[in-house]
Amino acid sequence: MLTPEQIVESALAASRADGCVVVVTVGSEANVRWANNTVTTNGVSAALSWYVVSVVGAATGVVAASAAAAGSARDVAAVVRESHEAARAAAAAGPARDARPLVEPDASMPDGGVQDLAEPPAQTSFGVYSGLLEDLGAAFGQARATDRILYGFARHEVDTVYLGSSTGLRRRWVQPTGSLELNAKSADLTRSSWAGVSTADFTDVDLTAMDATLTRRLDWARRRVDLPPGRYDTVLPPTAVADFMVYLAWSAGGRPAHEGRSVFSKSGGGTRIGERLTDRALTVFGDPGYPGLAAQPFVTAAGSSDEVSVFDNGAPVGRVDLVRDGVISGLLHTRASAAEYAEPFAPPVDNVVVTGGDPGRSIDDIVAGVDRGLLVTSQWYLREVDPMTLLLTGLTRDGVFLVERGEVVGAVTNFRFNMSPLDVLRQAVDVGATVPTLSREWSDWFTRSAMPPILVQGFNMSSVSQAQ
Repeated sequence: MLTPEQIVESALAASRADGCVVVVTVGSEANVRWANNTVTTNGVSAALSWYVVSVVGAATGVVAASAAAAGSARDVAAVVRESHEAARAAAAAGPARDARPLVEPDASMPDGGVQDLAEPPAQTSFGVYSGLLEDLGAAFGQARATDRILYGFARHEVDTVYLGSSTGLRRRWVQPTGSLELNAKSADLTRSSWAGVSTADFTDVDLTAMDATLTRRLDWARRRVDLPPGRYDTVLPPTAVADFMVYLAWSAGGRPAHEGRSVFSKSGGGTRIGERLTDRALTVFGDPGYPGLAAQPFVTAAGSSDEVSVFDNGAPVGRVDLVRDGVISGLLHTRASAAEYAEPFAPPVDNVVVTGGDPGRSIDDIVAGVDRGLLVTSQWYLREVDPMTLLLTGLTRDGVFLVERGEVVGAVTNFRFNMSPLDVLRQAVDVGATVPTLSREWSDWFTRSAMPPILVQGFNMSSVSQAQ
């Protein structure tokens, strides 16, 4: 099989289109799962995928391929021809709305946008779990001694991305992605608690502390309290805040806002940029250079949408502020939509951060300040109800607790909730320190986030759920 560099260069050499972009991704993954206080499965895998974007006039054709189509330069050329034919067919239907000249190398890019693609792909191995597995063995022993059962899994991926274009652009990026999810249950399976973390290399994962947190929650759940649905002052931990803010970032397209079909559309036309959501200095942003959450600093797009364009492959990704100091401040744009609406080019970032809380306040401090309310520890099955308000519905899971006079007094039934991410920001009355976290709902697709715990006034628990 050809190397990633050979795939890129062979494809570009074979192209007869007006322009061409080739993106190759080599992935390496190691995972381990456990249940009933014992490791059950583990594995290491590798994969290679690639795609070709051919440009004819102001239209494109995109063909995705696997390692099977990269055995020789002839195999690669066949994929390039297929992409070219797709672009010619698309050109007959007229120009693409997102058409722009392909990205050129630029001095502002790393190495001017021309990097060495000969570097081999990075790999992971079970060595990344050396410390974790030792801690996990100790946790299993402690769980057996205290009538608890541990379940969970750890996943570590390293993707190496190679990009080349007919304009001379050459870019490479190594992206490590790790996550750990730990679920603890009582021996009779009537009580359950969950915690998760995101990590680049597992050196910063404290499984012992995670297990201690889950044990404390199981102890809280020994007492049950029935509560009706309603609006409750509710403490959301960073993981639950991430569930909302990741979806907010996914919904921040500039074109939908200008076309009157999103929560960021202004009544009567235009967008809500400049509107104040809260007097708190909360900022919601993505930044590929954020410490500990480094993300790919250039665009790779195998298809066009409201937020990304195949014409933008290789374009630099910078910091994007969606909300700054409580004010809606920016939206996502391709180069084409940015030019159309005279707004900055702002491609999506593969991380999201919320800042502006009190750096000295932890979630325990926030709970201590609640007279009567709820502590939600995790959520799942979030779905959009109304795009014009960004109303989301979802369910609480694995531990909702009643707080009275600053103390957790027992577990309550699960609820279905209805809340918009914008209302989470509007109704925030106490915000703590920003810490790295993992969204439980979106962990399969989006792991890099840093959030504060937030006390939300009047969080809408719309109905009682029978989910356990």
